[in-house]
Amino acid sequence: MFNGIIFHKGTVTKLQKRSKGINLFLRSNIKISKKDIGLSISCDGVCLTLISYNKKILEFYLSNETLKKSKFRNIKINDKINMELPLKFGQSISGHICQGHVDTVCKVKKIQKVDKSLVFEFKLSKKFKNLLVQKASILINGISLTISKIKKESFEIWVIPHTLKLTNLSYIRKNDLVNIEIDILSKYTMKFINEKK
Repeated sequence: MFNGIIFHKGTVTKLQKRSKGINLFLRSNIKISKKDIGLSISCDGVCLTLISYNKKILEFYLSNETLKKSKFRNIKINDKINMELPLKFGQSISGHICQGHVDTVCKVKKIQKVDKSLVFEFKLSKKFKNLLVQKASILINGISLTISKIKKESFEIWVIPHTLKLTNLSYIRKNDLVNIEIDILSKYTMKFINEKK
């Protein structure tokens, strides 16, 4: 379980192909040790299991299913990845409850600068857009953000300079893909409504 508040990033140093996936290697200053092997870590919003750690290099395995459903299908050496350790009991939740289960990917439709902030517009299929609620939370590349506007085939978020500095959204460009996790409360509510019909 995560809360979408990012303080660490990792840099892709190596990609090792497997028959049914890839091994992903990230260099990061995130505070862990070899004792943490087996720990779940959010990487751009995807919950991945740490399989090795050595001299600030973290190794994860991504199955073909994970690659298919996430932006990791296009991952490259030197890409910056948002990272978050799992929540501990009693820890404050500054964002929202996040599972690390990516629902889909979105393409960046437009980026507009407003004062010192950036407004991102993401294209989203109708299947998932129906789950969005204006002013509700959404997880984008592992970052807990607020939906500022819902349009016919897209939605917008505002990103302040502090968030840009701490995350990889400062590297995002038009037509790039991002990982999306819809708020779990929205999904439960929609399931309840559909079952009542």
